Amino acid sequence: MTDLSENMNETVNETRTVDLRVRAATIEDRPAVERLWLMFRHDMSEYQGGLPAADGTFRSERLESAFTGDGWAPYLLTLGDHLAGFAFVRGLDGPVRVLNSFFVVRGARRGGVGLRAVQEVLRRHPGRWEVAFQRDNAGGAAFWHRVAEQVAPGAWRRTERAVPGRPSLPADLWLSFTVRR
Repeated sequence: MTDLSENMNETVNETRTVDLRVRAATIEDRPAVERLWLMFRHDMSEYQGGLPAADGTFRSERLESAFTGDGWAPYLLTLGDHLAGFAFVRGLDGPVRVLNSFFVVRGARRGGVGLRAVQEVLRRHPGRWEVAFQRDNAGGAAFWHRVAEQVAPGAWRRTERAVPGRPSLPADLWLSFTVRR
């Protein structure tokens, strides 16, 4: 019975990733990305602290930069006709790209969607990469270590860096690797 259940789950997960699309987000997508941003910031508030403002929004400087900043690129993740998440890349005008923000909605997690989506984003911009995550985010840590090993087997490193302007928070963990063409 367990084998059948596992096989059924694998089939459902494979079907979900077949429908996955990663595309550049346009200005027309911004309202949808703003709503996804609220979900992302809500998830991250568990690790970074921070409460929404009186109007229910969170800080959104990175969201603004993703759509208007030099060297930035926003991506939208979809599964069929449904939104599945987003990715913001910065540093495209420099020597190191940074996956600044990456989010997959909870209903699309644990089926390979995140891994496939992040690999697609990374492949679009070969070169040196860095990804940061919070030490206390065990699920995120496991995911990002898996990503690093998939894209740069045995050729990645992890460092700790203080969170700028937030001395009360634990240091972030950063993974560095190179994505080949």
